Amino acid sequence: MDREDQLYPPIKALLERQGYTVKGEVGAADVVARRGDEDPVIVELKLRFSLSLFHQAITRLSVTDQVYIAVPKPKGKQARRMLKDNLAMSRRLGLGLITVLSDGRAEVQCDPGPYAPRKSKKKQTRLLREFDRLQGDPNAGGATRHGIVTGYRQDALRCAAFLAENSPSRGRDVASATGVAKATGLMRDNHYGWFEKVETGVYALTEQGSEGLKHWAYSWDGAKP
Repeated sequence: MDREDQLYPPIKALLERQGYTVKGEVGAADVVARRGDEDPVIVELKLRFSLSLFHQAITRLSVTDQVYIAVPKPKGKQARRMLKDNLAMSRRLGLGLITVLSDGRAEVQCDPGPYAPRKSKKKQTRLLREFDRLQGDPNAGGATRHGIVTGYRQDALRCAAFLAENSPSRGRDVASATGVAKATGLMRDNHYGWFEKVETGVYALTEQGSEGLKHWAYSWDGAKP
């Protein structure tokens, strides 16, 4: 679909099947539907999700609580994620969402209504665990994921710093000296390529690890650059 008016027939058919009388371009609204003495239904049509579409729909909430946005159903690699994110946005704002398929069918993804999201205790626990694990405040809020200092990286840096002075060392000695309880497993997993196994339970620092210590020198103790 390359024109918004191509969305209108499927939307009109959908609403008419539910007993509505439907008219296009009424006042500032793209689609208005009436059924008896019920509050009107307004549908705003766009070819893609956008912030302006949500702004437009929110404005219509001053007229009626029954406001939908309608777009062609997203296609492509990121389509499922895009639809999921915008569906969550619609629910959060109390809007309905309709998608139109290439074969002309319209699907209601959600109806307008109050939104009460369920809190995830698991996600909250994970977030607070990472907060407590992170030493100091090494990251600027809003930074991209590339180069972010995590609690895991700080643990790796503490192990690397110990090995730089005492290499090679037993994992339990590294754990005892650094306070990184899972030092042996961390060095064994070697996600950054900083450690090499010398013998059972004994690890040394690689050249890449030495470079990592230089690159991340500001961050392992939690200080900002």
